[in-house]
Amino acid sequence: MSSTFGERFRITTFGESHGPAVGVIVDGCPPGVPVDPEAVQYDLDRRRPGQSRLVTQRKEGDEVEFLSGVFEGVTTGTSLAMMVRNADQNSGAYDHLKDLYRPSHADWTYEAKYGVRDHRGGGRASARETIGRVAAAAIARQMLRDALGIEVLAWVSQVHDIDATIDDQTVTLDQVEADPTRCPDPAAAAAMTEAIEQARRDGDSLGGVVTFVARDVPAGLGEPVFDKLDAELAKAMMSLPATKGFEIGSGFAGTRMTGLAHNDAFEPGPDGTPVQTTNRSGGIQGGISSGADITGRIAFKPTATISSEQKTTTTEGEAVTLAAKGRHDPCVLPRAVPMVEAMALLVLADHWLRQKTIS
Repeated sequence: MSSTFGERFRITTFGESHGPAVGVIVDGCPPGVPVDPEAVQYDLDRRRPGQSRLVTQRKEGDEVEFLSGVFEGVTTGTSLAMMVRNADQNSGAYDHLKDLYRPSHADWTYEAKYGVRDHRGGGRASARETIGRVAAAAIARQMLRDALGIEVLAWVSQVHDIDATIDDQTVTLDQVEADPTRCPDPAAAAAMTEAIEQARRDGDSLGGVVTFVARDVPAGLGEPVFDKLDAELAKAMMSLPATKGFEIGSGFAGTRMTGLAHNDAFEPGPDGTPVQTTNRSGGIQGGISSGADITGRIAFKPTATISSEQKTTTTEGEAVTLAAKGRHDPCVLPRAVPMVEAMALLVLADHWLRQKTIS
């Protein structure tokens, strides 16, 4: 199983949803990077369950433990290991799933591949695996902010058929965190809350879109042809649980435009380097960052675990109906926001370190 991501800033995540712990090992982080444990914990708190009535009520503190790689508040340059212990596993709630396959989950596909699966909460397919990604990305966030001033921010821009109106050039973290939906458009957030709560009452679930922006990214990151920055971002985002689509810049909407309308014109910047007057390319041209903000959108499917009855089959081939029990998110979008930020940060950290080796 591939649990490693990145080339220079390389992470390996470990653990299962209902095992003793989950975590991450980070290799390649330079020495001397300041590590603020409270900043790491803050990002983990944004990802954890039980933070609002809109998400799963599994009660986990998700308190990070630093096992190696940090001394007197800075990275040492050696492997950095962080771990979060699982405290509120209710594995018995999954006993009824041991001998059947949940619709649209990884149950059947994991068994088809490995011949064995962990039915307790999905094992490695659970979003709980992303704790390691978010913890590692919190280190990357501090490194990129201190070295380059890079800021990565994500928010919920759509739930089901409710679209938000948001200016990605001015939206702030405080605005994103002001509502449990993590949608910074108050009117859309209220409608999203109502829709999510109704879906829970109906025994159903909703999907949507998370949008992200990476600001102050220098020009020159990305390695064509197979490690283009947008290709790396696409792989990173599509590795997150429940993702079904990725767009950069204008994305699919750009197909409805002409080249003349779509092209980003340049004008000389203060230091003579080109500056885009528009940003339909999403800050990446030819697979390399252009110096403009990097913008993208990720589609998340409706949560597969729902309490309504669905048709499925047992491991013995018997047709049955399933009404799922246990705790689950009626909409993954609010908790997906820090996960999207994490994957963008990991890609940018990796490519910044790769660029440093050739410049």
